[in-house]
Amino acid sequence: MIHFPAQGRPNILLIMTDQQRGDCLGCDGHPVLETPYLDQLAAEGTRFRHAYSAVPSCIPARATLLTGMDQWHTGLLGMNSGVWGTIRSDYAHTLPGELARGGYHTQGIGKMHFTPARALNGFHHTILDEHHMDQPGQISDYKRWFEQHKAESYGIHDHGLDWNSWVARPSHLPEHLHPTHWTAQQAIEFLDRRDPTKPFFLKVSFIRPHSPYDPPQRYYDLYKDRPIPDPYVGAWASVHDDPAEAVKIDAWRGRRSAEEIRRARACYYGNITFIDHQIGRLFLEMHCHHREAWDNTLVVFLSDHGDMLGDHHLWRKTYAYEGATRIPMMVRLPNAWKAPRGQVLEQVVELRDVMPTLLDAAGLTVPSTCQGQSLLALVRGQKDVSWRPYLHGEHGLAYHPDQVNHYLTDGREKYIWFPYLDREQLFDLTADPGECHDLAGSPQHVPQLNLWRHHLVSLLAQRDCGLTQDGKLVRQPADRVITHPYRNDT
Repeated sequence: MIHFPAQGRPNILLIMTDQQRGDCLGCDGHPVLETPYLDQLAAEGTRFRHAYSAVPSCIPARATLLTGMDQWHTGLLGMNSGVWGTIRSDYAHTLPGELARGGYHTQGIGKMHFTPARALNGFHHTILDEHHMDQPGQISDYKRWFEQHKAESYGIHDHGLDWNSWVARPSHLPEHLHPTHWTAQQAIEFLDRRDPTKPFFLKVSFIRPHSPYDPPQRYYDLYKDRPIPDPYVGAWASVHDDPAEAVKIDAWRGRRSAEEIRRARACYYGNITFIDHQIGRLFLEMHCHHREAWDNTLVVFLSDHGDMLGDHHLWRKTYAYEGATRIPMMVRLPNAWKAPRGQVLEQVVELRDVMPTLLDAAGLTVPSTCQGQSLLALVRGQKDVSWRPYLHGEHGLAYHPDQVNHYLTDGREKYIWFPYLDREQLFDLTADPGECHDLAGSPQHVPQLNLWRHHLVSLLAQRDCGLTQDGKLVRQPADRVITHPYRNDT
């Protein structure tokens, strides 16, 4: 039973970035990247070292966060070619919906990725930055604002960068017109508009560091002359050294020059530090001008998935590797709540755990459709919490059959199966966090390989969708698209 302090139920601030790697935080040990405000947040709360996106692309990851359901039950196993879909507007239970029913004032700001874009999915109101993919007749709020406030005749996309490109350069926009600044500003303005008689749930969803890699000039300048870490490239990764694909500006795989990779990473880091400073701006506003609310606010920070940034000659997301699947995740409880500070926990957690955590913290009933597990006991320092031994993730067809995967990880090892190739990989994440050394062909690792394969067979057999037969994984024919026949509509 939650015993609330005198202030009552906590306000909830959920901050989400788009496509931020789990290793791209100062507090995670990154050798170059500066994230001082997020580092402080981690020091004041709990950081989960092994947080993952079970379906590492935007829409399916966000569906899991919205509903607390796994990918099989959201019905979204990936994107494109039969497995892509939209976040439905008829889920019986959503995180903002349950909080709204429980008396919260719910507001979404930034990238929601709903279809239709103006679907509320439980929010009382949304202010949208969807300028990368405006739907017919539905113009992004950011885009409208930009057109009203720009001082000259430039456009949002005049930098010439594609939405999914490895090409990078500093933004041509004044800093205050950049979407990152706009998103933080909208969050600050909400604090003055909110219903003061209710606790609030505010989701602030930044559309960066997802490409285009376009930080304001001063944030690129922070990194342009620093020693940028080289990408991880395993000997096994030569299969992705694809010159025909590499020449495309939105290539999903292929070798680019060392300078192109360095520039992409410098701009990506610049976008993250810019976001960090804008988060700090929001925190400062709350601390100085909304102090009572701040003292009773639970803060969660996370991302939907990562970005390969040239690791193993791969770009973007959807892959089973750490660059795409591991995400930042941290939780800071209100000041009045007793909890350890500066915890770094080893449990394997994922996006579906957020909804039950926040409902638990709000003292609300967690719907039976939620398949995640509340993190609250862990954050409060309980040591006897039963937790999942490993996580199952996957991604369906997006760029090429070679990319389709299933993975299992306990944070120490990772097993990957490619259903169209019928190929396996095994990595020791403790000794080899960059996944450069594939142990699947090592005789001494046969027992681990067999154990992980058994776990995956047991999971996939429950789906009864042709991925297993007689206790074995089944290679998929090239002309079959692996889809989902089932969605939980209860």
